[in-house]
Amino acid sequence: MVPFNGTTPDAWRPWRSFVELPYAFGDPPLRAWLRSQPDDFIVDEQLAFGPDGDGEHALLRVRKTSANTEWAARRIAALAGVSVKAVGYAGLKDRHAVTTQWFSVHLGRSPEPRWRLLAEDGLEVLEQSRHRRKLKRGNLAGNRFVIRLRGVEGDLDAAAKRLDMLAAQGAPNYFGAQRFGRNEGNLLRAQALFAGAAPRATRHQRGLWISAARSQLFNEALARRVERGEWLRALVGDRLQLRGSHSHFLVEEVDARIESRLVAGDLSPTGPLFGAGEPLTQDAVQALEQEVASAYPDWIDGLSETGLKQERRPLRLDIESLTLEWTAENDVILRFILPAGGYATAAIRELCTCRERPPQHEGDGPSAGRPALAVEV
Repeated sequence: MVPFNGTTPDAWRPWRSFVELPYAFGDPPLRAWLRSQPDDFIVDEQLAFGPDGDGEHALLRVRKTSANTEWAARRIAALAGVSVKAVGYAGLKDRHAVTTQWFSVHLGRSPEPRWRLLAEDGLEVLEQSRHRRKLKRGNLAGNRFVIRLRGVEGDLDAAAKRLDMLAAQGAPNYFGAQRFGRNEGNLLRAQALFAGAAPRATRHQRGLWISAARSQLFNEALARRVERGEWLRALVGDRLQLRGSHSHFLVEEVDARIESRLVAGDLSPTGPLFGAGEPLTQDAVQALEQEVASAYPDWIDGLSETGLKQERRPLRLDIESLTLEWTAENDVILRFILPAGGYATAAIRELCTCRERPPQHEGDGPSAGRPALAVEV
């Protein structure tokens, strides 16, 4: 095993990067620049419920620009005079974007802070209410995106057809590149962690590395299904997931009813989120997933030792309300809604090969860090 040697792009990697993953519908018909500026990538979080209107938790809808979720949570905690552990949120949002999301703050019987002071940190409170429970990860219905692609080139007729295919069939539900960190540093550190050579880290940092490794294994299993033309097909031994639910069931026979529900989008084949326990699939599906596991024995053992249980994730990313608008500046504006856990870059990559312009700064907050490198997604 090669020891950990940082996050340099030439570090040893046995895995496929996000840009190397196979496409479901062939090469993208368009080329463009993505995220030239923060408001080219707008995300609006959709909660799965409404505020209770009372309770010990303040519930804030916050808009932020060029700031990640954890940084915002720390600023909110500081203003409220509480531990950052008292702040909850439903999901992590991209830093290089304009994002709107909800935060809960456990105040108990303490007076309401002057939330408008968050504006000094670039955080705009759009709504506030009270709630009886802390927001937890995954407590959202989805995310609404408005994305501007600049300097678009390519086959416009083919792009229109590809858009129709994505609206009807969805896209492979890959975890996006941001899951793996700058220059895939989260994966490199996960590899070192599982080899017993990781640097000192907090529990949170280790959690990020472990999640990245688990996500990469899922991407590899999905990539193999895409290459075989089986990512939308039900196979004997598969586990199918009901749309809008975490519930899934084993396929013992593929009949006309299952096939029609797959076409309608009511069901999706799933891929592995590896962990402890026996495999959840059987037959050829289990064999394919075992091929992936066999290529990463240290990762599989490491994931099992963390106590994570075997789980499943849909192979198909449903893309709702998908529209495309051409502008006079030769830009494209995409609008769509993705379910919780879906990555916009996984949807966009089937339509457009994008390069990202370097943001002015890299870090947690609006003015932290150093210049970043342009990357292709």
